[in-house]
Amino acid sequence: MERFALRDLIKWKNRKDRKPLLLYGARQVGKTWLVREFARQHYKQLVELNFFTNDALKQIFANNISPDFLIEQMELLFNVKIDPNTTLLFFDEIQESQRAMDALKAFNDLKPECHIIAAGSFLGVATARQPVGQVNHLTLYPMSFCEFLKAINRNKLAQIIQNCDTDMLTIPVREMMENYLKKYFYVGGMPKAVQKYVDTGNLEEVRTIQNNLLSEYKGDFSKHIEKKDAPRVRMLWDSIPVHLFKENKKFIYKNVKQGGRAAEFETAMQWLVDTGLIYKIYRTETVKIPLSMHFMKDYFKIYMADIGLFCAKAGIKPADILLQGKDIVSDMYGALAEQFVLQELKGVNISSLYYWGRESPSKAEIDFITDINGGYVVPIEVKSAKNTKAKSLKVYIAENKPKYAVRTSLNQFRTTDGLYDIPLYMISQVDKLLNK
Repeated sequence: MERFALRDLIKWKNRKDRKPLLLYGARQVGKTWLVREFARQHYKQLVELNFFTNDALKQIFANNISPDFLIEQMELLFNVKIDPNTTLLFFDEIQESQRAMDALKAFNDLKPECHIIAAGSFLGVATARQPVGQVNHLTLYPMSFCEFLKAINRNKLAQIIQNCDTDMLTIPVREMMENYLKKYFYVGGMPKAVQKYVDTGNLEEVRTIQNNLLSEYKGDFSKHIEKKDAPRVRMLWDSIPVHLFKENKKFIYKNVKQGGRAAEFETAMQWLVDTGLIYKIYRTETVKIPLSMHFMKDYFKIYMADIGLFCAKAGIKPADILLQGKDIVSDMYGALAEQFVLQELKGVNISSLYYWGRESPSKAEIDFITDINGGYVVPIEVKSAKNTKAKSLKVYIAENKPKYAVRTSLNQFRTTDGLYDIPLYMISQVDKLLNK
């Protein structure tokens, strides 16, 4: 399978100021596969150290974290000769060893020619113990819709999206895009689920993979967090579909537990965010750059990392998606469309994502706003069907007069006085399309 993050790793490899790379991402998004594939294509040798399965490594790093000493120990342990220019050192599950984390700084200071990638499913939880300023960062997300299309050998459709070739979107092509989009809604972007679909085409087997992943995540709740917080994490995790299917998707703790309060669930919520299993999107009423200075910390929505896992968690069956009419019109599809847009935008590193809302003088809400490239704020209204009436977007445009506004739906691409109608399946290219 092709992962676009390989391009980011190549850029990292060629940086003159390259530092050890911390690779983040939720469990089972393909971090280990990505590093191994990167090494296969661009290095003569990969030396892989797993700090979860190999206790001997922890003992080595406990004694001395001098780069020369560690390289010599690795050469002895793995019976290899390490050439810093042609060998990739991979520190997997590095959060299991604070000394290994500290060694990244030593390598950066004393042996910067070494190529080192460190990853871990719970690396985000260990943020406070990381060598600030001594490492580069990259996050791997579930496979995008384009990556899914390439995996199922629909490369030309993926190229249309990547090239923003809206002239190729004839009615038959648009219908194909919509049909594959529905399949992606169900399969999602977890590599194991996608591979199962590629191998078998059997959606029931895909669901088995997804349910197994969800079970593994629940197992992690007991293994990797304090005992007192585990029940709260489970309650939050299980409440996600309830919140996304509500018309008002603002997260309310009382929907998790009767009488639930923020103070009771703060630690559990942050753990889910730090592990990459959920995204937390804050509300803002102020449309000023940078948006990060104006969000309201007590008002937010949450989404899952992967739309396929969301469907599995919500118990959505293939017929609920694939046997619907031509238009995606139900409330269920509205929730899926919003989850999809969030996931696609995250996947192309649009990290500054918020939503706009207000209660007075009249209630209005925009699904997402982002300061793309830091230059201007763009509102993005998500519509799951071809009916694109958007009262809130009209209110937002009238009040804030944005340079660009985006409405994403199943309609064809078009622009009208700064309002860009972008097909759902092309939303990952919003930055390019705004300059088309």
